[in-house]
Amino acid sequence: MPASAAAGRFQTAASLTHESARAALEAGLSRIAAGATEVDCAPLRQFDSSALAVLLAWQRAASSRGGALAVVNLPTGLASLAQAYGVDTLLTFRH
Repeated sequence: MPASAAAGRFQTAASLTHESARAALEAGLSRIAAGATEVDCAPLRQFDSSALAVLLAWQRAASSRGGALAVVNLPTGLASLAQAYGVDTLLTFRH
């Protein structure tokens, strides 16, 4: 996961599916432990419900550290999937 110019922000990879979820989860948890407060989903083009599980786990990790994790540039399809699963209200995201 490449870092963006903002120290508190990291980006997802282009793909976040069942196959890549564990590696993405660990990478994001490392960034959150280092103080990241935002994840940019702009690169995300291929995803499944595993992406939602990873985003929720990242937010729980940030919350357990006493902070928050904002999800920015969430793809419309993933936002729709979150709504279909009823977890959209659990995600702190903005476009």
